[in-house]
Parts: sequence; C-alpha cells; structure tokens
Amino acid sequence: MLVAAALGVAAAVIWWSGATLAQDSVALARVELQPLAGSLESAKAFGADGKRIPISAHGGRLVPRTLLAPGEKVSVVVVVRRPGWLGWALGRDRTERLTLKTPEAVPTGRWLTVPTGSPLRVRFTEHVAKLAYAHQVVSTHGARVVSLGQQAPSGTLEVASAARSWERLGPRVRVTWFPKSQLPVVLTTPAPTHRIPPRTPIRLTFSQPIKALGDDKPRFSSDVKGSWHAADSHTLVFIPSGYGFPFASRVQLQLPRAFAVSTPSKTTAAHAIEWNVAGASFLRVQQLLAEGGYLPVSWAPAKDPVPRELTAQLDAAVSPPDGTFSWRYANTPPELHRLWAPAQPNDITRGAVMMFEDEHGLDVDGIVGPRVWHALLEDAVAGKRRDDGYSYVYVHRNVPQKLTLWHNGSTVLTSPGNTGVPVAPTQLGTFPVFEHIPIGTMSGTNPDGSHYNDPGIRWISYFHGGDALHAFNRASFGTPQSLGCVELPLDAAAKVWPYTPIGTLVTIED
Repeated sequence: MLVAAALGVAAAVIWWSGATLAQDSVALARVELQPLAGSLESAKAFGADGKRIPISAHGGRLVPRTLLAPGEKVSVVVVVRRPGWLGWALGRDRTERLTLKTPEAVPTGRWLTVPTGSPLRVRFTEHVAKLAYAHQVVSTHGARVVSLGQQAPSGTLEVASAARSWERLGPRVRVTWFPKSQLPVVLTTPAPTHRIPPRTPIRLTFSQPIKALGDDKPRFSSDVKGSWHAADSHTLVFIPSGYGFPFASRVQLQLPRAFAVSTPSKTTAAHAIEWNVAGASFLRVQQLLAEGGYLPVSWAPAKDPVPRELTAQLDAAVSPPDGTFSWRYANTPPELHRLWAPAQPNDITRGAVMMFEDEHGLDVDGIVGPRVWHALLEDAVAGKRRDDGYSYVYVHRNVPQKLTLWHNGSTVLTSPGNTGVPVAPTQLGTFPVFEHIPIGTMSGTNPDGSHYNDPGIRWISYFHGGDALHAFNRASFGTPQSLGCVELPLDAAAKVWPYTPIGTLVTIED
C-alpha cells in the first residue's frame, strides 16, 4: 500500500512538473509550464539555414524580434530549469524542441463575382494581421474575410498578406473580380479601344476557366505574328512577336462566342474587342536617319541610348526619347541650314528617306511606310550606319550661272552651268535626286512645239520632273541655254555625278 502511494505521489510530481512547447495562434510558439516545472531558462529560434532568429518571451509566448517570411521553416529550442529538489531527482534542465512553419494567409479564390453595389471581399486561408493592396498597407485585426471597400464593377488588384504582425508580407497575388452577368465575363488588359504600342501583350481574364473555351480560342481578324499562352487557369495572354501590331492600325480580336466585356466603367455584350495601335513619330524617323548617317545633322539622346532591341526600338518609335540635333559640319552652306526643321517634314528629311529607300531596295517615294519603318528599325537594332558622307548641290540662276557641290563640310567643285531659258526656266526650290544614271537618252518638246531626242547624254541626275544635272556639249556655260536642266561641262558633270545618288538635294536659287 505504501509503495502504491509513493508511486502515485511520484507520478503526480512528474505530471505537475511538465513543460510543453507548441505553435501559437498569435506568437511564434508558446511554452506552458506546470506548477512544479520550474522556470524558463532560455528560448532560441533558428532558421532553416541554422542562423539564429532573435526572439522575446512574454507570458510564455515566444515572439520574433525580426520579421519572418510566411511559410518559413523555424526550429525552436527552450530550456526549463527545474526546482533544486526536483532537479536533484530528474535532472537540472529540461529541453523541449519544436520545428514549425510560419503561417501563410492566401486568398481562397482569385476570381470573384461581386454583385453591383457590393464591396469587394476577399477570403483567406488564415486569419490576416495585415494586408497590402493599391499602394497601401492596412491592419486587418486577424480577420479571415477582408473587405477592400467599394471598387469599380470589375478589375484586378494585387494583394500581399501576412497572417501575423511579426511576419513580412507574402508574395503578391493577383485577385480579379467580375460583375454578375448572364454571359461569361472577360476583362482585358489593356482596356478596349485604348491606344497601345505595337508590341503590347494582350491579356484576357475570364470569369470561367479557360478550359471551358475548348478548342475555340480568340483570334485576330488580320494576321499578327505572336503566340497565345495560358498565364493561369483563367487567363490567356497573347505576346506579339516581330514588329507586332502595325503602326496606326485598328486591331480587332474575335471572341469564340458572345461575352460580357467588362471595363471599370461599363460592361457590354460583344463578339469582338478592338484596340488602336499608336502611330509612329516623325521625330523618331529623323532621329534614326541621323543615327544612320543619312542627315547632315547628328542626334544625341538626353539620357541613355535606346537599347538595340526591337521592342525598345518600337516603343521609341511611338514615344521618341528626348535629345538634341546638331550640325555635323562647321561650314554647312546657309542654303542647307534653312531647310532643316526638327520634328517637321522638310526637304532634308525627304531626301534622306529617298536615299534610305534606294539603298535598301525599296520603292523610292519618300514616304515612311511599314517597309521603311521595318528597315529603319532593323538598322537601329543592328547598329548599321552609312559612311558615304553627305552631299549637297546648289545652283545660282543669276548670271554668271554656276553650280556648287558641297560634301562633308567642304566645297568639292564650283563650275559654270546653264539653266533653263526664259520660256522653259529651271524651277526654283529644293528637290531630291530621284533618278541617277551614267548615260541615257533625253527627249521632250521644244518651246516651238518640235520634239527633241538626244541619245548618249552622260552623268544624269534627275531632280524635278524632266530637269536634271547632266553633261552637255555647249560652246559656253554660265547663261540660260537649256530647257530646264542644269547643263555642265563634261569634266565637271563626271565629277559631280558620284556625289549625287538618289536622295541628294539640289537647290535652285537666284
């Protein structure tokens, strides 16, 4: 009987001297000591990498003194000092260990339907201590369902949450909400009808899983290079490739059936969605031509150069970077100076475009269409530059008439020449060379109505209608004698011709 009583007393002592270490709903962990357990000697926590995590003990709760990540693996070790008499019997210290993961609070659903006029409510897998969304961090006081207030009828927010106040915010999670509708709802990014750059990804988020679409995928009404991929179970993304959507075009996406297309302002039933593609900037044409060596001016960006990558170059075509144009040569003729105007159409730019078209095997029309843009962008990505220099020809009609050839900052040649007679004068103005041939036949109508046909004319550069720079056999030069052309002695014409490829500007002035 005495033995049984003794054993009972021993069991009670052991029971009342117990200590437990467990995860806590508020703190990282909780230590519970029975009345005879003694006192907490030490408490330590370690990360998965073995690095010490500073913690504080308050009323048996162990709280980190530094922010931990949600889902982080932590090991906790506590040492309990037993009372002297019990320590003599059971050992001085008792050690308890616990391995745990910090709690994670994530939305239970990422695609929500919100009735008209109702606030946006997000339910989480855990009680939430704090939440970040829309550039703000709010305390949620341990709520499981968090109201984000009144929002637009549809939209997307990224939320980041922490289940405990001593945790860092977790990864951002995209939450999308849709209005109630009889039709399945789709949200688009960018919004319909918005102005978009050519390589803009098109993102479609559906209220139903995309597997409900079956094999019927959205398709563009015109051929656009690119590919579709599923970003998640409700989202399709189209990534344009190559040059993307054409500049200044309207892109239409055909949906496989009727959807409620929702924007922050309205929801409309539709079978198709449209966007407007931004047009390219004339200023960027000039910047690229200057970088490519086709202009008498150079261009320097105010900040970092546009990367030699197609998407960056396409974006710059729509929104040109800031920068400065400057003349490449100190002694540029004043006639040429007067022709230049940044960000505005002018003869210098038109001539440069024609020269660029000719050198790239394109139709020479001086118009910057899609093929010219593609070639400009290809050269920009490749860093290709023309190194033949810049030429300019100006002709004075006042007697004695003369032609001046200027190239790369120097006057290469000055020669007497003949312009048109009074009944067929050479037109005043500036014109780019549009045809450049070493020998040909020139024909036309004389002022008296008769016709002429002159074969074997050498070193011809046509610049305005039938007017051209060319060699011609005359007894004298320096007075009006032609029918609109600028006639030159053979030696002078031979020297001028290599400097006047297609696009070279010719100015006729008094």
